[in-house]
Amino acid sequence: MKVVDHIDAFDKPDYAVVTIGTFDGVHVGHQTILKRVVDDARKNNGKSVLITFWPHPRFILNKDADKLKLLTTFEEKAELVKDLGVDYLLKIAFTPEFSNLSADEFVQQILVDKVGTKHLFIGYDHHFGNNREGNIQFLHAHADKYGFEVNEISRQEIDHIGISSTKIRDTLASGEIHLANSLLGRRFSIRGKVIDGNKRGRSIGYPTANIEVPEKYKLLPADGAYAIEASVDGEQYKGMLNIGFKPTVDGTKRTIEAHLFNFDEDIYQKDLIVEFVRCLRKEMKFSSIDELKNQLHKDKEAALNILE
Repeated sequence: MKVVDHIDAFDKPDYAVVTIGTFDGVHVGHQTILKRVVDDARKNNGKSVLITFWPHPRFILNKDADKLKLLTTFEEKAELVKDLGVDYLLKIAFTPEFSNLSADEFVQQILVDKVGTKHLFIGYDHHFGNNREGNIQFLHAHADKYGFEVNEISRQEIDHIGISSTKIRDTLASGEIHLANSLLGRRFSIRGKVIDGNKRGRSIGYPTANIEVPEKYKLLPADGAYAIEASVDGEQYKGMLNIGFKPTVDGTKRTIEAHLFNFDEDIYQKDLIVEFVRCLRKEMKFSSIDELKNQLHKDKEAALNILE
């Protein structure tokens, strides 16, 4: 897959099969669209194209943009899209000026003139253009004018639950990891660097890797303890992880600490990828360090049962 960072650098293919959107999380609904795009492009000897926007439009348009957290960084999204077989990931800079394009201007200038769209797949609820005036009805009404075919992808559900990035953000914020993973079609993950900590975990028999996620906009699950699988240096390990403020020791800063089972190597400053498997419990304040140690023992047993 080729990532194109600017619309003017895109080399228009003879037959472009296209979809557009932010695709945060690349969840099961997104995967359905992208598989249709890839299959249609291959069937017609064309190229599959995902047009996405960075930064996320809500960072530009919403007054409370600082509260928005995303399921995937751009790099994570690119990897997931690549794994689905997409030929081109076209990144368009979303600016206030770009947001002023009308739906007609966006379709004519971007989809037709720059990309050469022959077939467009679009979600049933997708909107585009200034004031979100463009939608599936707009495209069907003007398809002949633009000279490409339009296909609508219907609402996707799992167990009667509609799949959306917003729904997944909400489930993660409430610690419903199992449901979030079902809607994503994979385990939710974070990536970060192991940084220096206070070594308190080691003193009670549970050494932890303190993880710093560099992207401040990356969503973290609700505070609590989780069963995880983590990878470092290409090796996979089972473990448990805590997100929160460590109230038992009067912590004041939200931290991410992973304890890997049967592991005792120095991984300071190394990159760690964590996959969340199941929430073990919400964060708790204990009356003593001994009570905390007893709970950590129970957490480990529970995590091992889940991960076996």
